[in-house]
Amino acid sequence: MPESVHSQDQDQSMVDAELIEQPQSNDPILEEKQIVVLPGATETAASFQFEGEGHTMGNALRYAIMKNPAVEFCGYTIPHPSDPKMHVRIQTDDTTTALEALEKGFNDLMDLCDVVTEKFTAARDQFNAESGNRMEA
Repeated sequence: MPESVHSQDQDQSMVDAELIEQPQSNDPILEEKQIVVLPGATETAASFQFEGEGHTMGNALRYAIMKNPAVEFCGYTIPHPSDPKMHVRIQTDDTTTALEALEKGFNDLMDLCDVVTEKFTAARDQFNAESGNRMEA
């Protein structure tokens, strides 16, 4: 008679595998790569895959990269809504590489965020100061 699928003599490898925990590390060098260059890249044309990013980062990064006059094309896509991956395609002229354009895009986007933060903080502080004066009157 065939053995039952619910037999007590089941293979223990699956049970043992669940008990093994992967070492936790906060070291960014050991973390999984969040940006990967996709196959088929050249110096002036490349596609990059970003793990855990979506439309917010994709559209902002595309905007910042397209401000670079050496960039001929930049677009992003989310291959599937259930998969937390974003692809960015960059094509440049011969004066720069796709990787340099990506780095410049990141730097420009961070600079833009710094300006927005400074202006927001100044406006908030001014509002709080004026609100405090109104409450005292």
